[in-house]
Amino acid sequence: MSAFWHPFSDMNAVTQNGELVIVRGEGSWVWDAAGKKYFDGGGALWYCNIGHGREAVAKAMYDQACQIASYSNFGDISTPAASAAADLVASLAPVPDSRVFFTSGGSDAVDTALKMVRRFWTLKDQPHKKIVIVRENGYHGMHTGGTSLAGIPDNNKGYNELVTDVVKVPWDDSDELIRVIDSIGEDNIAAFYCEPVMGAGGALFAPEMYLQTARKACLERNILFVADEVITGFGRTGEWFASIRYDLQPDLMLVAKGITSGYAPLGAVVAAPSVWKTFYAPETGVWRHGYTYSGHATATAAALANIKIMMDEDLPGNVRRLEKTFSDAVQTLSDIPAVDHVRSGVGFLGGIQLKEPLRAMEYNARIREAGLLTRAIVGGAIQISPALTTTEEEIHQMVEIYRAGLTD
Repeated sequence: MSAFWHPFSDMNAVTQNGELVIVRGEGSWVWDAAGKKYFDGGGALWYCNIGHGREAVAKAMYDQACQIASYSNFGDISTPAASAAADLVASLAPVPDSRVFFTSGGSDAVDTALKMVRRFWTLKDQPHKKIVIVRENGYHGMHTGGTSLAGIPDNNKGYNELVTDVVKVPWDDSDELIRVIDSIGEDNIAAFYCEPVMGAGGALFAPEMYLQTARKACLERNILFVADEVITGFGRTGEWFASIRYDLQPDLMLVAKGITSGYAPLGAVVAAPSVWKTFYAPETGVWRHGYTYSGHATATAAALANIKIMMDEDLPGNVRRLEKTFSDAVQTLSDIPAVDHVRSGVGFLGGIQLKEPLRAMEYNARIREAGLLTRAIVGGAIQISPALTTTEEEIHQMVEIYRAGLTD
């Protein structure tokens, strides 16, 4: 047992039972140190969109690191990779003429947006607009801001109140959202954080028209709409972003994971003109926020190579083409006695809801024994989010392994 303190882990259990050491990956498959092969049913952690073992990304990172691994981008300094990656992401963004603020990952992006929202309203001479509305079951990273925005109670439990002025609403009721907004008063509300599809909160798909209704309500009431696309971004829903699929036109969009497919840590806040123009105004001056590795050259080189692969192979299109095949295949798991129902229908995303939620960790271990790696998520569900390169044949292989692990 190494000195590595695992994230999101019961370290007593890890110490007693040992680690699973993954040593190699290719496409939708990975191998452990003992040589056992697993289907990667979770896309590592929702992020390995282009699959494992893509040498083009490794080469791009190597070439960049040989030139200069990175350099501080504070002030007026940039590198060709950082500038090119920002331009490429902006060209794909749901709102034209967007700007890209790079972070080191999704949790960074969540907290950056929180500060951006607060600063925005101060610059607009409306500092009283502080309240952020979030949905129950929402996951917004694990930094201080994200922990406070957590709609998953256990992610906030034991930390007391880290950031105040956070109001939670039901995840699936647009009428209640509007009622809460109007009861608080739009002059007090800064932003609404919204995952187009909830990931860690249970692989939950919003009711029809919920997202569009929420977006319209924010627009009409001068509330910033923040789309958290850390999971859904870069092709997982069959479009580059779920905000395009649902025509959300967010003021701020949070991305990470699929931006590099996990080949390097990187995230970003994509700001629409409705936000960035205020920060770019002559009278604004310096916004005192940033990270040592904002726009890290080697990480942004990975993003460029990753997105190029997605474009060349039309991975969003692959997801669109196979969406029904994927959904129909995973829905066949509904006949297993241990399964209550299966949630699917949007891209390469799904959740297997168990009849006995408290046994989710047990069933996840059995699925691993059967040869597939994934996670138990909130509410007693099992995650399904394979690489976007997954073929039709592999979809059916994946489903059979899930079935083997879930069948008593």
